[in-house]
Amino acid sequence: MVSNQKKYTVYFYLVTLALAVPKILFTLRPEINLFTEEAQYWVWSQHLAWHYYSKPALVAVLNFLSTSLIGNTEIAIRINAILCGIGMAWVTYLFGTYLYSRKIGFWSALVLQSMPSWWLATTFHTTDSSLSFFWILSIYLAYRGIKEEKSFWWVYAGIATVFGLMTKYVMLLIFPVLLLYLLYTKKWKTHQANFLMFVLISALGFVPAFIWNWQNDFETLRHLLALTGAEGVSSKSFSITTTSKSFFEYLKGQLAIVSLFLVPAWLATFLHVYKNKSAALVYLILPGIIAFLFFGCLSFFKEAMVNWPAFAYTGFAIALARWMVAQSRLWKTISYGGIYLSIALPIIFILPDYTGIKSSETVRKREQMIVKRLLGHEQLAKRIDYLKDSLGISDEFFFSDSYHTASELSFYLSGNPQTYVLNMGSRKNQFNFWSGMEQFLGHQNTGVFVSWNYNTMENKAIFQSLIYEETFVSKFHDIPKRDVRIQVWSNLMEYKPALLSTY
Repeated sequence: MVSNQKKYTVYFYLVTLALAVPKILFTLRPEINLFTEEAQYWVWSQHLAWHYYSKPALVAVLNFLSTSLIGNTEIAIRINAILCGIGMAWVTYLFGTYLYSRKIGFWSALVLQSMPSWWLATTFHTTDSSLSFFWILSIYLAYRGIKEEKSFWWVYAGIATVFGLMTKYVMLLIFPVLLLYLLYTKKWKTHQANFLMFVLISALGFVPAFIWNWQNDFETLRHLLALTGAEGVSSKSFSITTTSKSFFEYLKGQLAIVSLFLVPAWLATFLHVYKNKSAALVYLILPGIIAFLFFGCLSFFKEAMVNWPAFAYTGFAIALARWMVAQSRLWKTISYGGIYLSIALPIIFILPDYTGIKSSETVRKREQMIVKRLLGHEQLAKRIDYLKDSLGISDEFFFSDSYHTASELSFYLSGNPQTYVLNMGSRKNQFNFWSGMEQFLGHQNTGVFVSWNYNTMENKAIFQSLIYEETFVSKFHDIPKRDVRIQVWSNLMEYKPALLSTY
């Protein structure tokens, strides 16, 4: 018979593995395609490099490994996010168990898996997927190093941070988090050498970025400067009204990303931490607080997406679980209800409509609006493949004004051809670092132009003659999506893309 505490380990694995199933079924829905960012990172995996223009390389490496094993399929890409989700829940369970008990470890993982931020990062394979995993892993290992005063835990934390930095540079926030905690607990002198060793090991995560940028005139630095308002991109003008509105939009987004159904429990948890101020609870909430404040300050000057700080909120889940298990039956009922609702709603939303609950046109239109960036790409590619066969096209190349569209086409077109981007005035992107359409000048190739935004190429590319054109409309449950223009041209004669002035 399973002991009272050991049963929570069984519960954890049963629930965590069960929650992977809806994500797999969602990915297998035929009408749901890759998110445009997912398609872009898949294209990167076809061009392995030390680093990429806007981000480190780990997301592409993971896609390369999974698609090498499973093939160029949607599940091969999203399995990375699903596994990261399982990993995040597992480390959260371990952390909660280490600090308190298996029961709290189980509830910590369940609170995490009820947060919308977890569903987003672990359903769609973006840089947030592996960032969130390596963040909580590093935080957990570093805490073991602090608590047990053993250097090898700091080494493990440094290695995890290396992988985090090869995912996204915001992983740098772990340095001020740990430094502030050591100062707060007056343990800096004890762990000074370990912390410096941790920083030096972590710095290895910058080596791939340095190599690529050394070879490419430090273009990533220019891109990061542009995001702060330099290098030809201006920050939004400062206005108390505008910036206050921007911050409050950010604040509302944070409440939603951690689940509105748990707001009473979150408020009570933070009040408990404020009154208690135990070292463990402070450690759990400090990463999230620092990330929240960092991006909150940024929101006064630039648009801050609501999901940006969410990678650091995992510790919140453990703090809430610790508070929750010690509460009265009423508070437990409120908290349990919030957790169950927060898990049930995403499952109902992403699962195929087995019951007909989503069959009304109103619901489907709402669903279409929410998942619009996941729709129509495969339908479009199938239409282009059909046109290629019916028109007898040969020696063709495919291009778009958007790197998102070009990425989706490369994934869904038969044979996964390399696609190209015709710059119509957009900022620099990774396609600018690969061979472009200029290679087809005067070679009697057939160019297929695909755009959701333009009806013509505005003389940015001039061909000898137009073979065929049409407006294609993809559908979601018979509900039309946006029009897309398809043009088939012969013989590229002039290539004059817009000059890149922004990063």
